[in-house]
Formats: sequence, structure tokens, C-alpha cells
Amino acid sequence: MNPKVTLPNGEAVPALGQGTWQMAERVMRRAQEIEALRLGVELGMTLIDTAEMYGEGAAEELVAEALAGERDRLFLVSKVYPHNASRQGVVQACERSLQRLQTDRLDLYLLHWRGGVPLEETVAGFEELRRTGKIRHWGVSNFDVDDMDELLDLPGGQNCVTNQVLYNVTRRGPEFDLIPWMAERRMPLMAYSPIEQGRLPMGGALQRIGQMHGASPFQIALAWLLQKPDVVAIPKASSPDHVRDNRRALEIRLNPEDLETIDAEFPPPSRKRPLEMI
Repeated sequence: MNPKVTLPNGEAVPALGQGTWQMAERVMRRAQEIEALRLGVELGMTLIDTAEMYGEGAAEELVAEALAGERDRLFLVSKVYPHNASRQGVVQACERSLQRLQTDRLDLYLLHWRGGVPLEETVAGFEELRRTGKIRHWGVSNFDVDDMDELLDLPGGQNCVTNQVLYNVTRRGPEFDLIPWMAERRMPLMAYSPIEQGRLPMGGALQRIGQMHGASPFQIALAWLLQKPDVVAIPKASSPDHVRDNRRALEIRLNPEDLETIDAEFPPPSRKRPLEMI
């Protein structure tokens, strides 16, 4: 079973979703990627994360093809480029994403990262989209604590429901201040690149713990993240076997000794670190 994470308004979403970064970039992989997305939905990974940036819209089109007829089962997330995030620009960008995704609404729309457009313009555009039913919720991505403070002080800023950031066992900076800040406001965090794009160390603590659980180091790293409260993980899987591997992480329960071993090799932050991005 895929546990749920609760948004500030009380709506529950799957803790383990599916990412689409770098999908739809090679024709020879398209059929396999479509099969992977479909299998993920069948296995309960119904939160799908994409963006207009991914393949300049090609990933959104892939999602539409893969999941045609499944819209009502999905929690669909996309993101707007910062340079498109003016009050009218964000509305127009959303319309283009909706067209590519072949849907009439997004469940969640995110500002991909902070750019030169004033935040109040972006928030005004998000709120207009929410009022007209084009999006159900909105949030941000790659925002640090000072950005979040500024956002929530804006008119409508309190309607932000999440912040999607780089967070995994090797990138624990958000634990120092951002995650506590969000927890105080009952705002879940979305973790992208939860297995560091497959670049996690294959030896050491993750391998030893994996051997005890009959799992790979990647599955242990994902299980570690999924045991965190109020975190949604969105790993990309471009093959059915990889989807099954990710789903298996939900069945792994790390014990206190496992967690201590991971902390020893990948220590939690003891000071503020600038928010990392990939």
C-alpha cells in the first residue's frame, strides 16, 4: 500500500509518486517509458510529476499518451518556467501544459524555481488559475526558507501547499531549517532526485543495510526517504523493472540501527547550508 501525505487543506496524496525528468528524450525508449508509467499507476503510484521544461513539453505529451483514460485516478503535477511566470504568462503557460497533457486541470502547479519575475505576479496568476478551475493547488520548487517567508507574506501566499526540493540521503541540508519551517506550517515537502539520479554510492552503509533487507542500495535510500514524515518522493523510472524496484521500497522498514548507520555515513546537517539544486 502507498502511504498518504496530507496537504495543508487536508487532501491526501501518495507518498511515492513518479517523476518524468529526462523522459521522452529518446524515441527508442518511448514504448518502455509509457509501459513504466502505466505500471506505476497500476501499483498505486498515481502522483505524476512533470514540467514544461522537461523536453520542452515532450514529457507532458508522453504522460498524456501513457495515461489516456486514467485522468481521474491521477494527481497530476506540472511546473512553469520562471521566465513564463508573470501574471498573464503563467496563465498562458498553464494553458499550453493543459493542452499537451490533454486535460482540463492540473492538481498541482509549481513555480519551477525563482527567477526575475516578482513573486506577487506569479501568485496572482496562480490564484487566477485556481479561481477558474484550471489548477486545484499551487506551490513552488527550489525555494529556501527566506524565499518561503517572502512568499507567505504576499497576498494569497498562504495558499502555497508544497515546496519541491532536492532531498535525499546525500543531500540533507533541508533538514536543518527548511523542513522544520514547513512542518510548523503543516506543509509537506516534495523530494526530487530521491536516489541522486542513480549516483548514490553502491557500497558502504546502503549496501550493508540492503544485504540485510534483501534490497539494493537505491531501494534503501528510497525507503529511508519514505519513512520521513510529510515527504513525497518522485523518483523517475523509465522501465517496468525499475518501477517495481521503486515500489518495493515501500515494503522496507528500516529499524533504528539501520537509521543510525545511515546517519553515521551521511550525517544530518549541523549548520545552515544553501539550498542545493540539480
